[in-house]
Amino acid sequence: MGRAEEFQELRSLLFAIAYRILGSVTEAEDAVQDTWLRYEAAESTPVSPKAYLSTVVTRISIDLLQSARSRRETYVGQWLPEPLLTDPYQDPARSAELADSVSMAALLLLERLSPLERAVFVLREVFGYGYDEIATAVERSPAACRQLVVRARRHMAEGRTRFEADSRAHDELANRFFDAIRIGDLESLRELLAADVQLVGDGGGKAPQLARTVHGADKVARVVAKNFPPVFDLDVTLERHEINGQPGAILRVRDGGVIGTIVLDILDGRIQAIQSVINPDKLGHLGPVADIWAIRDEVSRRLRPRP
Repeated sequence: MGRAEEFQELRSLLFAIAYRILGSVTEAEDAVQDTWLRYEAAESTPVSPKAYLSTVVTRISIDLLQSARSRRETYVGQWLPEPLLTDPYQDPARSAELADSVSMAALLLLERLSPLERAVFVLREVFGYGYDEIATAVERSPAACRQLVVRARRHMAEGRTRFEADSRAHDELANRFFDAIRIGDLESLRELLAADVQLVGDGGGKAPQLARTVHGADKVARVVAKNFPPVFDLDVTLERHEINGQPGAILRVRDGGVIGTIVLDILDGRIQAIQSVINPDKLGHLGPVADIWAIRDEVSRRLRPRP
């Protein structure tokens, strides 16, 4: 088997590692592409292509994350991961761990870790790499890697919420939510939301926000019921998708341009969080991006009282 074929067999795993370390689809794709270029240019053939490629993509991802952290510290508003429609890496034996680790909640918790802790945690806790393999990947001793995992587990446990795998009940609740936001059904929304629900929007200063982070069922229901129906009056379509392993949707304008994504965090039969990404820089991998400022202006024009 040639190097190209070996790489293609492992590409989904490499992307899955990089995305969990970086929280960015575009940066993960860049990391995977750089990994291929280094593999292609390597003078000798590694004994284990998987170990070699995992090491390379991890090191590249750590470097990218270190530079990304400084940008995120000055990010305008709440930072959310880039929405992921499909995790290309599938392992039935670890399906629950994989789904949990790619959720918005888990990726936000991973932001608490240093780049090195994050990489070690992902390799060990998500993908089950041995400490000797991890030590080679991050250029630390196995003992140091064990300590990094212990610290990472502690940080993750401090903010961890119980994870429920996606189910038919989640989809049914999500359908009711998306039906309610189309028409601004305030009472239905209140019934679906947890008492301490949180609405988070990520515009990155490059898109108009519905509101800053909003807490509480009544406030969130009112914000959602007020702001979404005028958007749907513009013939905006709502495409249901699983996003980051959770019930979600993509909003598109009539010509197919992407407005943003919505992801629902559901637990115990209620929506615990609504996370919306409308920063155009995070949507390009989903298709052409719509001009959300023009949409905002059109909504305002239609709502303006006529003389």
